[in-house]
Amino acid sequence: MTAASQGNFPWLSVIVLLPAVGALLMPLLPKEESINRNLPRNLALSFLASDFLLMLFAFGRFFNTHIGGLQLQERINWLPLIGLEWSLATDGISLPLVLLSGLITLLSAAASWKVTSKTRLYFALLLVQASAQALVFLSQDFLLFFLAWELELVPVYLLIAIWGGNRRLYAATKFILYTALASLLILISGLALALSGNDFTLNLTELAQRSPSGSFGIFCYLGFLIGFGVKLPIFPLHTWLPDAHGEANAPVSMLLAGVLLKMGGYALLRFNVQMLPEAHQQLAPALVVIGIVNIIYGALNAFAQDNVKRRIACSSVSHMGFVLLGIGAIDALGISGAMLQMISHGLIAAAMFFITGSFYERTNTLSIPNMGGLAKVLPITFAFFLTSSLASLALPGMSGFVSEITVFLGITSQDSFTSVFRAITIFLAAIGLVLTPVYLLSMCRRVFFGPRIPALAVVNDMNPRELTIGLTLILPTLVIGFWPRIIIDLYEASTNALSERIISHSLIAITHSIA
Repeated sequence: MTAASQGNFPWLSVIVLLPAVGALLMPLLPKEESINRNLPRNLALSFLASDFLLMLFAFGRFFNTHIGGLQLQERINWLPLIGLEWSLATDGISLPLVLLSGLITLLSAAASWKVTSKTRLYFALLLVQASAQALVFLSQDFLLFFLAWELELVPVYLLIAIWGGNRRLYAATKFILYTALASLLILISGLALALSGNDFTLNLTELAQRSPSGSFGIFCYLGFLIGFGVKLPIFPLHTWLPDAHGEANAPVSMLLAGVLLKMGGYALLRFNVQMLPEAHQQLAPALVVIGIVNIIYGALNAFAQDNVKRRIACSSVSHMGFVLLGIGAIDALGISGAMLQMISHGLIAAAMFFITGSFYERTNTLSIPNMGGLAKVLPITFAFFLTSSLASLALPGMSGFVSEITVFLGITSQDSFTSVFRAITIFLAAIGLVLTPVYLLSMCRRVFFGPRIPALAVVNDMNPRELTIGLTLILPTLVIGFWPRIIIDLYEASTNALSERIISHSLIAITHSIA
């Protein structure tokens, strides 16, 4: 789209900055003890809802799904002394994740009904998080991207450390240590790329044109892989995730699973695949192997968890393995499956953590052995939890099935892998598919059936507010399951362009080796 067709209006800048404006207004509200504790939540909901509606309007009006490159570009020379630009743009890879981020953050704020302490700070942090997330997905300057990547760590740390469970400080500290140390590798790899050419640049498009090869390209690739892999997360860099989920409240867990993990997958596509296609071609089999380890290890680890949230967190490790598998498949179908899996898992995992929070508010426990017979007293909650579990285990007709089958097809259609490698990959990934329904359905059985715990005999079921949030998360998984083109059309042109870029660089490398 041209600037004229956009009306010269900085849509992306407004999308990024609008929640931050709401955060700045939060301290101006009266203290919650003196006036109304609902004011901070209502202000946050107003800004987040406006931001999401703005996304829908701007992307629906000005985004062309047939263009694989960047659109809605905005570029301002912000701090020329250090080469920092306010450079924003979107394409098919970032746009669905921006929408997912806006939706999950809005629902997370709506789900924070029971937060009654330090409400101004709590909702201000959610608003800052919303701006930082959007900036991560829309940044086209490496330094701007890195600043946004670091900024979003702070609200998550505070949200866990202040409003988390009994071991919240341990979980929050572990989260910040893992992610902050990983950020050093991201910074080193990004600056190495910026300094690799004749001219220093931080612009992502210009960095992608360099496409370094050889040992330098592999060095940068591995730095990005480890740095972004912590957030994905990949084994063995995943151990912060069960602790963070176990201690965070349900709305923050919705953000962790629905948005933060997707930042890792997005960054792998944007940096490892787009900027370093030759290195990606060489290391793609290793990425597939790591994906298989994630799938099986995450599933086996889920069996050992007696806490509902920790079991769901381990299942997220397993499901994000399919994202690695799709990215490692190289071809357009595999990358499409990775994108669809990120979107699908974002909705499903957010739904599962929200519903878990819903029955935790009623039972005051997440210990699976201490629950039972809840289906009789919480039939609607049970129906929602079972539906989200079926979506998570990839039941046909739901988004999880479409995304995972697309990843499988991407692996099988990749001619650069040997037939033996493809067969072993499919076999091992299928083991994960078999394990998933076992640990999810066994959890449903133990929590909702069996002997009823006397202390839980009388509790109220989901209220209209909770029903609305649950339906907003569950219905898209059904729509995507039956009509996946509604999402695929958003990113297909971009994933096809990305796949063609890898193939073209592979052919160039072969030509050079022959010459």
